[in-house]
Amino acid sequence: MSYWQRFNPVGAFGDLVGYWRQPTPYRWQILALSVAITFTGMVFLIPESQRQPPKHPTVTYISTFEAGRTDEQIEASNIANQQHQDELQAQRDAAEARRKERVRALARASGIDVEAMERQIAEDKARDEAAAARADRGRQTSTNQAAGDR
Repeated sequence: MSYWQRFNPVGAFGDLVGYWRQPTPYRWQILALSVAITFTGMVFLIPESQRQPPKHPTVTYISTFEAGRTDEQIEASNIANQQHQDELQAQRDAAEARRKERVRALARASGIDVEAMERQIAEDKARDEAAAARADRGRQTSTNQAAGDR
């Protein structure tokens, strides 16, 4: 006997029909009560959807600049901002250089040939850039040829 034969829906339906055909005086009342209990349970257990459209955001405009600035004032603030950005970039570059030096020191202490590794990385990068440049030239050539064929 196969495992799946025990779960045959045809047999289960046949059992239900056979049970239903037995003369039981309360079968309709039991069916109605079963349906009512099931329906009531679904009504109370399945939550009603409380969907509402999302609230529109409240937009607050913030102006950090005065309204009547002259071109010279705008240019001066742009220059000051660019100097600040240059300082920040210099700090980031210095931090990156310190981090790289710490990694190199750790690698040397671990017995890794850092100079050979850096040469290999530079060669790989140069090879990748050359391949990208060749692919770029190939795309430009095919585009130019396609434009000339029209």
